[in-house]
Amino acid sequence: MSNKSPVKYKWIIYFAILVSFIYSSCQQEPKIWDVNSDHQVVSDYINGKPEFSEFAKLVDVTGLKSLMSIRGPYTVMLPNNDAMFAYYKLKKVNSLEDFDAKFLASLVRNHIITNEIITGDIGLGALRDTNAIGDFLVTEFHGADIVINKHSKIIKRDVQVANGYVHVLDQVIDPVTKDIYTVIAEDPSFKIFAEGLKLTGLKDTLQLISFPYGQKTARTRFTILAVPDTIYQRKGINNVTDLIKWCSANPDSLTSLNNSFYRYIEYHCLAGTHYLSDLNSQFYPILSHDNNVSMTIDTDYKINYNAKTKKYTGFIIPASNTPAKNGAIHAIKDLLPAIVPDPVTMLFETTDFFDLRQKACFRKFYDKWEDGKNTFAKIHWVGNYMQYYYKLTPENMNYDALQMFGYWSISVTFPKVMKGKYSVYIYQPGWGDAIAPCRVFLDGEKTGIDYKTSITGGSAGLQKIADADFKTTSEHTITLENFQWGGCWWDYAKFEPVK
Repeated sequence: MSNKSPVKYKWIIYFAILVSFIYSSCQQEPKIWDVNSDHQVVSDYINGKPEFSEFAKLVDVTGLKSLMSIRGPYTVMLPNNDAMFAYYKLKKVNSLEDFDAKFLASLVRNHIITNEIITGDIGLGALRDTNAIGDFLVTEFHGADIVINKHSKIIKRDVQVANGYVHVLDQVIDPVTKDIYTVIAEDPSFKIFAEGLKLTGLKDTLQLISFPYGQKTARTRFTILAVPDTIYQRKGINNVTDLIKWCSANPDSLTSLNNSFYRYIEYHCLAGTHYLSDLNSQFYPILSHDNNVSMTIDTDYKINYNAKTKKYTGFIIPASNTPAKNGAIHAIKDLLPAIVPDPVTMLFETTDFFDLRQKACFRKFYDKWEDGKNTFAKIHWVGNYMQYYYKLTPENMNYDALQMFGYWSISVTFPKVMKGKYSVYIYQPGWGDAIAPCRVFLDGEKTGIDYKTSITGGSAGLQKIADADFKTTSEHTITLENFQWGGCWWDYAKFEPVK
């Protein structure tokens, strides 16, 4: 067995990480937030309440007062004065003036989301949008109470202001600054697992918070399924040496991708950030993208559920949804050995690609691009332009889709699907009057099944477009090419195993 350093494979993992005009006949218009003149704007609301005077100072000193006085929407998690004074005491300072300007800018933005979020939108996991410093705020329930980032309780909900909403907090939300490996390593509950991340060299990747991307930097996003020491100890594993033996691994090549201990530890490290509220019944790729973890969400959050034995690995809910600067940590109830799961139904959004997620419009507003060859790595098109279409309706996943109009073709290369036989579907929400019928190609071959729709009735929905027998676990490209003038709003592709 070769002894290969993870440094040689680091760029493989990095690559895996990497890896508005509407035509006049369209009846759907982008949502524009209308400032409600019956309410104060959020900056005036904060300034007008004596119980928020400390946070008002924070807004003023960081220069955000004028910004928060204009069209939003904004959602502000607003700590009252008691929360602010308790925070000063926690940080061993006397007032805001004792913090440096850079920290204050981070602190105030940590409490602001540039979208409308009411408490009815909040579930167990995280808010659907990042805050103004690009972090997800974690949400959970303590009885009837909603708690943010494990400590800050919402004590007054859904205060509507002219340009958004305010939720009052009993504690300040301390900015998260530590990378996902450091958070695990500093938690005494995960000594064995943290040592495994260190010995395999995976900690080097997990400590990356951002990296150069074009003329700016991009954030890394990870999810760790961490095994507590108490779970290992129940299996007679008292230290990392015992775990290496349990994996039947060669202790001299722990940094090799082919080492069984490396494979075990990496199997707990998922690409992308997934809080419990984000999870669906589907596969989630590990860092190297050459294997998957299966999630089944029904009466419980189930990892690698076996339909025959009914066994699965569950989450320790109170110890899950732990935020790090570059990801989410979940504690799990079993060892979670590395397996190749049986194929399950996979849903892939057409918009869920790294380079598209870096665009300012992502899950916020419309945008469009004309260069169909070079704009995105996995999305290509021929036509006047492709548009990122965003609409707050429940008809589509995460409120967005790719949109084409006129005569066009569009190709999307989706992430790896486990080898096997599948029925392949695509979905379009029925948003417009000119949804065009399309020829469909799978991996460059015409499927013989057209995507059929009425050019005047606006009908769309989920339709099968291919039967496939994939001989390898690999990516697959679906191409739509319309043969009648019109448009499409392509939301996702579905790969359903044939039983």
